[in-house]
Order: sequence, then structure tokens, then C-alpha cells
Amino acid sequence: MDNICHTLVGAACAEAGLKRSTRFGAATLMIAANLPDLDVLVFATDMPSVAFRRGWTHGVLAQLLLPLLLALVMMAVGRWRRGDRGAPGADGRALVLLAYVGVLSHVGLDYLNTYGIRLLMPFSGRWFYGDTLFIIDPWLWILLGGGIAATRRLRREAPARAGLGVATAYAVVMLIAAQTARSAVLDAWQTVHGGPPSALMVGPVPVNPFRRDIVVDAGDRYETGTFAWFPTGVRFDARTV
Repeated sequence: MDNICHTLVGAACAEAGLKRSTRFGAATLMIAANLPDLDVLVFATDMPSVAFRRGWTHGVLAQLLLPLLLALVMMAVGRWRRGDRGAPGADGRALVLLAYVGVLSHVGLDYLNTYGIRLLMPFSGRWFYGDTLFIIDPWLWILLGGGIAATRRLRREAPARAGLGVATAYAVVMLIAAQTARSAVLDAWQTVHGGPPSALMVGPVPVNPFRRDIVVDAGDRYETGTFAWFPTGVRFDARTV
């Protein structure tokens, strides 16, 4: 997902009550929710971005180590600023937990895109794709941002929790819809061609959760099309690539 969405997830978790577990809790959640995107530094090099993006910093090793490193940094900041207006230090165990929440939320959301992630890096370079949410989803912005704003205005945690809950339900429904749409497209393809394609993507589109784009690897060509829910149907384009 985009970094606005990742930041909103971290902020919503904080406003839902997690920030009360330790000093710097909100900052830790929001930083952790963006931390795997350290790999954007590849854009400052001559390496093709796809050769590095969503790999080392998104894989299982990074998921284990990045939260610990962030927690150590935040603990150091806490000790450095301990005397700041008599504020208490940061709770190390709570910081570790919050850092894991943030990093894992990032990886989970990135999996849901058509871009995908190399989840097993550095042990395997295999890509995993959720094909569920478009990389920029304004509906998540509205749900999460609305919950955060209402919580800060009303000084109650319930709106942020509701925003997180509804956003999670939306993602789950979209995931189920993605799998259902993929099955429908596969059936439609096999009805015409008598067998499965080499590969298939039924991916989300911007803004409209009721339509999906189709890309089929037919071996010697690519075919494209559209899947729609209302009315439900599969349409393949006449032109092939």
C-alpha cells in the first residue's frame, strides 16, 4: 500500500489505545508501519527498483529483526529524553510489541496488492500476490482517517477502534471477493479454451471495488479483460498482446 495508508494504520492503532502502553508509543507504531519501505533507497542507485523492492526489507528475516532494531532506537531516545520535563522513560517490552504490530501490518497490507512481496527473503525470492486491494485505496484512507479524527475530537478511543475494525472487514471482504472473481474468470477461460492458462491475474482497480482487471498468460500471448460484480460477468478483450 501507499505510505499514507501505512501511516494511518499506525496512527489508528495508537489512537485505539496502544499508545498508552508506553511513551513514544504512537511514534513507534507509525514509524514501524512504514519501516519496511527503507528499500526505497534503491531509487538513489542504478539498480532497477523491482530487483530490490519488497524483498529484503519485507521478508521473514526483516520482519524478525526490524522491530527489534526500532525498539532499541526508541529506547535510546527515551533514555536521552528521560529528564525532559520529568517525563518517564519508554517501556522496552511495550516498544518491541508495538514495533512488531507496525511492521507486520505493513507486510500484510503490501501482500494484498498486485505488486506483491517476496515474503521468504532472503531464503527464497518467490513473489506472493494477494491481488486484493489497489495500491492506493481512498476507502481505507476515509475509514482510518475518519476514526482517528473522531477519536481526537471526542477524546474517546471507540471511533479509532471502529475505523480499524471496519477497515479490516473491508480488506477481508475484498480478499474473499478477489478469490471468488479469480475462480469465475478461470471457469470462463476453461469453458472456451478447455484448460487452464499458464498464469492468471484478476486484480483490483482504483476507487471501484466492484470491478477488476484481468491479465491472462496464455503461453504465446497475453489476453486482457474485465470482471464486474454488478452485473456479474467476465469480458475478454478482442485484442491480444
